[in-house]
Amino acid sequence: MEYFKAFKLKDGRTCILRNGTEEDGQAALENFKLTHEQTDWLLTYPEESTFTVEQEKQYLQEKTKSPDEIEILAEVDGKVIGMAGIDRIGRAYKVKHRAGFGISIDKAYWGLGIGRELTRACIRCAREAGYAQLELDVAGENERAIALYKSEGFVVFGRNPKGFRSRLTGWQEMVLMRLEL
Repeated sequence: MEYFKAFKLKDGRTCILRNGTEEDGQAALENFKLTHEQTDWLLTYPEESTFTVEQEKQYLQEKTKSPDEIEILAEVDGKVIGMAGIDRIGRAYKVKHRAGFGISIDKAYWGLGIGRELTRACIRCAREAGYAQLELDVAGENERAIALYKSEGFVVFGRNPKGFRSRLTGWQEMVLMRLEL
């Protein structure tokens, strides 16, 4: 699945949303580790990532070739500053209508509209892939993200009070959200 869009940020710079390529392997992996160091709201800690640069290159290539999954890179001034993607929940008939959504952005670029554009890009790609439902889990403390997702049509369908166990704060509630496509 392929995607490309250029848009102006709130500060006037241009952001490009595009598929990652093999050449982006190093930059994508570095961005993944950075964003996972910057916040306690993402699934893993940086040292839990076991991907090599070669594996990241292959992952990006597979997502671009996939008809129903994608990994979109956000680039500002030639630097990868965020990523978002959709992944199928499964191929079994009972779940093949569902996709999961994930996003991470370098904290230095929060508040510029990148999260909204990445969210909209993933919604568009999920529709084009034929999914009927897009799902995500978000830390309950991440109020800005929850507000963004609600403004794009996602609704809360559940809460898991012990969804994450943080090394810093203990249990974190996860809010389960979904969007009918």
